[in-house]
Amino acid sequence: MAETAAARRICGVSEKVQLHAAMLALQFGYAGFHVVSRAALNMGISKLVFAVYRNIIALLLLVPFAYFLEKKDRPPISLSFLVQFFLLSLCGITANQGFYLLGLDNTSPTFASAIQNSVPAITFLMAVALRIEKLRLDRRDGMAKVIGTLACVAGATVITLYKGPTIFSPSTHPPPGLSAAATSAMSFSSAATNLMGETKADKNWTLGCVYLMGHCLSWSGWLVLQAPVLKKYPARLSVTSYTCFFGVIQFIVIAAFVERSARAWVFHSGTEVFTILYAGCVASGIAFAIQIWCIDRGGPVFVAVYQPVQTFVVAIMASIALGEEFYLGGIIGAVFIIIGLYLVLWGKSEEKSIVAKEANHLLSAAEEHDVIRPSAPAAYKAASLNQPLLPSSTSENV
Repeated sequence: MAETAAARRICGVSEKVQLHAAMLALQFGYAGFHVVSRAALNMGISKLVFAVYRNIIALLLLVPFAYFLEKKDRPPISLSFLVQFFLLSLCGITANQGFYLLGLDNTSPTFASAIQNSVPAITFLMAVALRIEKLRLDRRDGMAKVIGTLACVAGATVITLYKGPTIFSPSTHPPPGLSAAATSAMSFSSAATNLMGETKADKNWTLGCVYLMGHCLSWSGWLVLQAPVLKKYPARLSVTSYTCFFGVIQFIVIAAFVERSARAWVFHSGTEVFTILYAGCVASGIAFAIQIWCIDRGGPVFVAVYQPVQTFVVAIMASIALGEEFYLGGIIGAVFIIIGLYLVLWGKSEEKSIVAKEANHLLSAAEEHDVIRPSAPAAYKAASLNQPLLPSSTSENV
């Protein structure tokens, strides 16, 4: 028995280590996506072409797993399901990715990642409005969720409206002692940052942040709208595959009217191919599989807690790879968003704890009542002896 208990503890510790390692890898993968996307835009890749190729790669990666793993779980397709998948795609793929690329093109990977930390709070607000999420203002968990939501909104507002002075600017000149390879790498980073020909002055920071807020709203709406769809169509990978399929169709239709240059659809370097492959495979394929596994093993709160890690990883990666500067407004906003996010997550965790305690209390009270209450035949005999003229229907309720 002791050996069995020890083995279980070892297995439990091993799984926790795997969960933490997987979540850290996931955040590094998403952080890399922010930097890779910024680099792709700097190289001049069309936003629409980038989105089309990214979703095609994700679709090709997801379809085989969805087809073979969910044969028994996949309900028959119908027109109603197709309409719902189309709307999910319009919100979660087309609007979500479109707003993100537009916002990233006018801001930086660090701020794009920081604003994304408001997605859990925005999702919570939408869920409350649709009565999917319950809110109790007379309890500390309810107040924590409200305060956390307001903090996230305040942080996103600060990032949007206040850029502030530059508090850190990476040096574009390598210090003495750097190798020739390091010097070349820094020169490539500087060239990639300015490849679009002095476009930095043409960027609209406020408009870019507005685009990113639209991205967060679309992402949150997608998460909320998935809940009723998954209840009727429980095959998650299949839902994602259908969503990616309609996303490809929608982006192709938009590109047919906007991006008519055939040259925009041709790869001009291996770096362009790498950025698209990374976005499709890592950010849309592998990341989804890891996240589903972590949610299944650790729960959604555990997964969401790691979201702020992404902001700091992106800041480091963007500084090294792209020479991005740190602004005071972004740092202040990110702090508000991270504090608010943790308050929301703590409120959710506390709510589950209170509900579990209430359920255990009710169960204990019911068991105690069943032990004290006499059995049905005994109660029936007692009622019959004391009140022989009592109707049978009444005696059964005693």
